Amino acid sequence: MIHRLIDEELTRSAQEYPVVTITGPRQSGKTTLVRAHFKNHVYVNLEDMACRRLATEDAEAFFRQFPAPVVIDEIQRVPELLSAIQVRVDQGATPGSYILTGSQQLDLHAAVSQTLAGRTALLQLLPLSIQELRKAGHSLERDEWIFRGFMPRLYQVTPMRPEAMYRDYLQTYVERDVRRLINIKHLASFETFLRLLAGRIGQEINLSSLAGDAGVSSTTLKEWLSVLEASFVIFRLQPYFENFGKRSIKAPKIYFTEVGLAAHLLELRDPMQVGRDPLLGHLFENMVVMEVVKACLNAGRRPDLYFYRDKAGTEVDLLLSRNRRLIPIEIKAAMTWQREFTNSMEKFRKTTPKATAGYVVYAGELEPTVGEDRYLNFRDAAKVVG
Repeated sequence: MIHRLIDEELTRSAQEYPVVTITGPRQSGKTTLVRAHFKNHVYVNLEDMACRRLATEDAEAFFRQFPAPVVIDEIQRVPELLSAIQVRVDQGATPGSYILTGSQQLDLHAAVSQTLAGRTALLQLLPLSIQELRKAGHSLERDEWIFRGFMPRLYQVTPMRPEAMYRDYLQTYVERDVRRLINIKHLASFETFLRLLAGRIGQEINLSSLAGDAGVSSTTLKEWLSVLEASFVIFRLQPYFENFGKRSIKAPKIYFTEVGLAAHLLELRDPMQVGRDPLLGHLFENMVVMEVVKACLNAGRRPDLYFYRDKAGTEVDLLLSRNRRLIPIEIKAAMTWQREFTNSMEKFRKTTPKATAGYVVYAGELEPTVGEDRYLNFRDAAKVVG
């Protein structure tokens, strides 16, 4: 088993809260993590029909059969259990009594926040990070990381082929999660929409334009985007604006939580194709953005991340907000560093006193400091979080 960096935060949370809730994409390793970490807990998976029926029909009988301390997997299948857990917590449950996992957050996050407010720690586990994989002995090049992606099943003792894994993941996701959350009448249109999104990584999404290409209304696409985000398929990076008035671009940018899935949707079938593809820069940016997101989440921090772009052309790929300061980050797929990579960050620092020295995360090996800014190889992107 590959050691997960969130493990330390999970230990602290289970010592402080009676309930720990872990959300994240399907197959990101939640079950493996909690079963390894809480070996002395009773384990129940609500994907099991008999367990789910018992939990739905008789919560008291359910907790007699599965008493605390207990791990309850896929809690979103029976959110009614949260009220029963609240009662038990208020009766004096000890820290770490209830460990919950869930793979969609459309209603679950609101239900947990409302029912278990002040009683649960909320953690989020994304697919493996480069940092975790390197510690486990995996060493790949830029285009190989993008092509293969970071799902744990790709790094088992007997790993799956990326093409087969993402094909099955996509089919399972469409059949199980999306249909469960919304009524999709035309699966072909939804799959077309996914591919269109993959072709627009790192761009502000124009729903009217996408609606014409996908053949459905912009209202429908807005709903689909919400479901994709709730199921951890996409990540929306919000624009930063503070007293910048109308000069700022205010539409969010879209990234895929798993860059390997984006590469699959773009029909890239090997690393060499990735390296030649016109969207290489966007795929690389996607990978780096998600590495920073993972680093924040694994440390138990909210990913306060933004991008900046104004109508004058000043653009910073990523802003990390920390201690009321803004750390600018430029992302470049190039393997040779260039002085002008820092130009946008220098311009941005002139717009706000909150901006600090920044980073250029690129594919080269040299890591010079140029002016106020430091160059980092993408494998070390987590260092920007500190």
